[in-house]
Amino acid sequence: MSARHQDNITILIPDPDEMMFVAGKGETNIDRIEREFGVKMVARGTELRITGQSAAVAKVGELVGAMRTLSDRDESLRKPALDRLIGEAKESPVSAPELREHIGTTVRGKRIVSQSENQRRYVEAIKKDDLVFAIGPAGTGKSYLAVAMGVAALRDRKVARLILTRPAVEAGERLGFLPGDLQEKIDPYLRPLYDALYDLMPPERSARAMERGEIEVAPLAYMRGRTLNEAFIILDEAQNTTGAQMKMFLTRLGYGSQAVVTGDVTQIDLGSDQPSGLLLARQILEGLEGLSFIQFDDRDVVRHELVAHIVRAYDRYEAERR
Repeated sequence: MSARHQDNITILIPDPDEMMFVAGKGETNIDRIEREFGVKMVARGTELRITGQSAAVAKVGELVGAMRTLSDRDESLRKPALDRLIGEAKESPVSAPELREHIGTTVRGKRIVSQSENQRRYVEAIKKDDLVFAIGPAGTGKSYLAVAMGVAALRDRKVARLILTRPAVEAGERLGFLPGDLQEKIDPYLRPLYDALYDLMPPERSARAMERGEIEVAPLAYMRGRTLNEAFIILDEAQNTTGAQMKMFLTRLGYGSQAVVTGDVTQIDLGSDQPSGLLLARQILEGLEGLSFIQFDDRDVVRHELVAHIVRAYDRYEAERR
């Protein structure tokens, strides 16, 4: 490598825990990045020095910035997350600071940021359009990011209400056999939405907001006949809506409102003779101005690293059956 093509930068990382997070145990992260980008990295005290070809040094500088954004003293950087960051630094024209724009903070103080290019596109679409469809496998952050954006919109007074809904498809006529009143019967189907909400708002605060009507968590059937004004509305598990239910939901959108529809078309629980409302909506609405469709895949999975492998294995199985 000729000297005239070389460049170097020094990044100051004063927090030793953050430096350890970036470097990895035994500097395993540094070794990996050096191999991937053909650069030389030296961590000394509070300084991280990067030397190599100008383009590679710039990409690694952005990569380190992204890693620092994800830093957390309570856990290490898991391999799938580092894989994603390296892949994005190599291929995406988007800078790491833009990709990892701060969306919110959990009740435990963790920053919520986009962790893939599709997640970044998803967040940007929610900011831009009044109706956004997010379609993809489990674990890609579709519902969680939507709730985070909804909580932020409610906090910033961009909307007056946050409404979370999903179809209780599995219930059907069996609701009568479950113990408790109607709310107790349907709560298990809404639990994933409650979980995301409680991760983003202290329970006492969310309880007060529910009492005031600022937050509503309800099954899709409760939306019928309503006009939802000045609201951020999230329809989760939309692959289990019928065509009529999806049309009903989409026509609830009122003045000053926006809606996010999430679903996984590989997990449709409807009968074989009943088409998914999410699939019909994509067929009918894709290409219309003012709404967006964001497609996620296994590269966007942000759960346990096994989840991405499981998704791929099932995709291969389904492809072979077809």
